[in-house]
Amino acid sequence: MSRSIGVLLLFCFGIIAFSNAAIAKKTSSVDQFTEDNWSLMLTGEWMVEFYAPWCPACKEMEPTWSYLGDMKKSLGINVGKVDVTDSPGLSGRFMVTALPTIYHVKDGEFRQYKSPRDRESLVDFIRSKTWMKVEPVSSWKSPTSIQMTLMSKFFKLSQVLRAIHNQLMDDYGLPTWGSYFIFAVATIIMGALLGLVIVCVIDFFSPPKHAKAVVNKKRKDSSESSQDKASDEDELDENIKDDLVDEEASDSEKQSSKKSSAANSPNARKRKTRKAD
Repeated sequence: MSRSIGVLLLFCFGIIAFSNAAIAKKTSSVDQFTEDNWSLMLTGEWMVEFYAPWCPACKEMEPTWSYLGDMKKSLGINVGKVDVTDSPGLSGRFMVTALPTIYHVKDGEFRQYKSPRDRESLVDFIRSKTWMKVEPVSSWKSPTSIQMTLMSKFFKLSQVLRAIHNQLMDDYGLPTWGSYFIFAVATIIMGALLGLVIVCVIDFFSPPKHAKAVVNKKRKDSSESSQDKASDEDELDENIKDDLVDEEASDSEKQSSKKSSAANSPNARKRKTRKAD
C-alpha cells in the first residue's frame, strides 16, 4: 500500500514539474532562434543575442537579457537569442567571433551592437533610436547573402567533422593522431577527385590553348597547301605561255637570220641588176 502511494506521489510531482516547465517555456519573453526559424527576425525590429552555455560572460548577461525581453512590449521590439553550440550555421552566417554578440535587426537590415551591455544602455539604444547612427552590415557580409549562406554550410560541416572525430576517439578508441591521419587521407582523396572533376569540366567547356593551336595549324596548313597548289598551277600555265612565246620568237628570228645571210652572201653581191634593152 505504501509503495503504491509513493509511486502515485512521484507521478504527481512529475506532472507538476512538467507543467511548470511548459508554462515557463510558453511564457518566456525571449524567443529562441535556430537554423530552421531564424528567418523570423527578418520581419520587424529585433534584438538578438548570440551566446553559449559554457560562456561566463553570457551567463552574467542572462538576467539583463531576460529583463530586456520583459521590456519588449513597452519598447515595441522583439527579443531573441541563439545558442551557437546548437546552431553553428547561424554563428557562421553572422560571423560571430566573440561571445556574447548582439545584433539589432530592423526589417532585414543588420547592425551589430557594440555599446555597453547594461540594462540602461540597451533600453536607451532602442528608445532613443541610437541604432540609426550605427552603420549597417554591408551587403557583402549580410547574413542573407549567398556567400554567408555558404559560410553557414561550412560551419555546419565543421561541426559534423568534429562529431566524427569525437566518435572515432570515444567509441573506437583511436588516438588523436590516428583520427587526424584518417581525415588527412580522406581530404587528399576527396581533393584529388574534386580537382579531376573540375579539370574535366574546364577542358570540356574551354579546351586548352595547345589543342586549339593544333587545330588552327592544321587548318592553316591545309589552306596554305591549297594556295600552293593554285600558285603552282598558275606558275605552270605562265611557264607554258612563256615557252610558246619563246618558240615563236625563235622561229621569227631564224627566218630573219636566213634572210640576212642570203642578202650578205657573195653570190648576192656579184649579181647585178640588168638594164632594160
